[in-house]
Amino acid sequence: MYSLRQVTHDDYTFLYQLHVAAMREYVEATWGWEEEWQQEYFARKFNPDTRQIIQVEEQDAGVIAIEQRIDEFYVALIEILPIFQGRGVGTDIVRQIINTAHADGLPVTLHVLKTNIPARRLYECLGFAIAQDESIRYKMICPVLKQKEEDQ
Repeated sequence: MYSLRQVTHDDYTFLYQLHVAAMREYVEATWGWEEEWQQEYFARKFNPDTRQIIQVEEQDAGVIAIEQRIDEFYVALIEILPIFQGRGVGTDIVRQIINTAHADGLPVTLHVLKTNIPARRLYECLGFAIAQDESIRYKMICPVLKQKEEDQ
């Protein structure tokens, strides 16, 4: 349903436009939206080495950044263009991350803005729970489920 490719510097404009399309509503509701500040912040944080483009039918549809840490898989970033949302792409990607992490015995964590209720609901449906209430966002965790003793 989707494929991933490494981000390059040539993806910069697409990724900024993606960020605006996918996140402006939630950022604006949290902090307000100052275009110049957003552009400067995006430029400072842009690192092609840590991100992958999500492609659907060979079209750039989103971006993801995952950090495999010693004690967890951390979803640092996932954004999908609105025209590709609601098709199961994000669900499939997050499920695959969960399966990979859990196979290694590790939980998956992420942060979601409190204003991004659709994303939070998706994560809850996939087994995440709020682990920490931070002022503007929630830290969520999808823990590794312990097998029943008779299954071991």
